[in-house]
Parts: sequence; C-alpha cells; structure tokens
Amino acid sequence: QVQLVESGGGLVQAGDSLRLSCSFFGRTFASYIMGWYRQPPGKQRELVAVITAGSSTNYAESVKGRFTASRDHANNMVYLQMNSLKPEDTAVYYCAARSYSSDNYDYWGQGTQVTVSS
Repeated sequence: QVQLVESGGGLVQAGDSLRLSCSFFGRTFASYIMGWYRQPPGKQRELVAVITAGSSTNYAESVKGRFTASRDHANNMVYLQMNSLKPEDTAVYYCAARSYSSDNYDYWGQGTQVTVSS
C-alpha cells in the first residue's frame, strides 16, 4: 500500500512562488509515475504535471513555463515548484501515484490548499 502526504500549500499573492512537497511511503518509489492534480473551486479535478521515475515531465498548457515537477529518489519525495502564481491557480492540489502496470492513479494524498489572491 502506498501513502502520500502533501505539504506546502498556503495563501500567496499573484506573482509569488510556492513549492509543494509530497512524501511517498510504502512501496518502491522508482516503480511509480507521480502526478500532480488540482481541483479549483466548483470545477473538476485536472492534471497539472506528471513526472516519471526517470524524471521525464509533462505539464498542462496552463502551467507550462511556470510550474516545475521534480523528484528526489533518495528521500522518496516529489515536488511541484510553482512560480508566477495567478489567481486561477487557486485550488486544492493533490499528489498521486500510479504503477507502470496501471492505467490509473491508484493512490492519492489528502490534498493541500493553494490560494492566490489578486
């Protein structure tokens, strides 16, 4: 069983930066693709970034050039560096994990709130 714990959310102003962290527990970290999702108020959850075990990344168009995902295999951590934050980035952010043999993200963190004021 995999457990994910996010941290790092908060209230910031437009243009500020935040770094979200996700701790991975329970299985072999390198066997999982990690994703960052977010759910804005009143909207559906959306994929923000994906990072493979080899640290290849993909991003939603809305965050390209502003957000950077990274992972630390020594400490089983995943990060989402968010720069030039905009009010529309306001959401609950979730860390998720899926094994290479799965089509779905099977494990989710509890979420962390990011609020960007204008």
